[in-house]
Amino acid sequence: MEAWYMDQSEEDQRLPHKLEPNEPVSLEELQKLGVFYWKLNADIYETDPELQKIREEHGYSYMDIITIPRDTLPNYEEKLKMFYEEHLHLDDEIRYILDGRAYFDIRDEDDRWIRISMDKGDLITLPAGIYHRFTLDETNYTKAMRLFVGEPVWKAYNRPADHFEIRQNWALVHCNSSRWLSVQPPCPPTDSQQAAS
Repeated sequence: MEAWYMDQSEEDQRLPHKLEPNEPVSLEELQKLGVFYWKLNADIYETDPELQKIREEHGYSYMDIITIPRDTLPNYEEKLKMFYEEHLHLDDEIRYILDGRAYFDIRDEDDRWIRISMDKGDLITLPAGIYHRFTLDETNYTKAMRLFVGEPVWKAYNRPADHFEIRQNWALVHCNSSRWLSVQPPCPPTDSQQAAS
């Protein structure tokens, strides 16, 4: 796994889009945004005790596997554009790359895009309420495990979706630094704060 701040280019979304010079983002910085990461052995995912332990500790009871190949997936380009729409979920998004490569882009507390490059063996959790998007890289192929707590809910809410309480909760936890307050408007109030005012 590698992460960096993205450039503003409108070129193909499958390109790396690194700044010049590159601005890397550390795992510690991702964790401050609520992103968690594990490196596992994807060759033994069916029997991997480490994966089983993670699933048990976090309650990831549901699992399925999806394959996204350019050659055989109908309407591939249209679906890739759909995945690339900026959105959030009301639940965590957990993905484990079993083969191929992919990118997750997330917004930081200053609303800048961070690109997370994922390879075989990378498992990531994006927190509920974070704005993000997904795309493949130039290889146009990935095979991934989708994990979920309980029954899966695949509903995505395209930006703007700031009215959701889960978004407000994410913002209150992750955008309370002085840097955020000096650059952006204050974090949105929760429903209870609005009712009290």
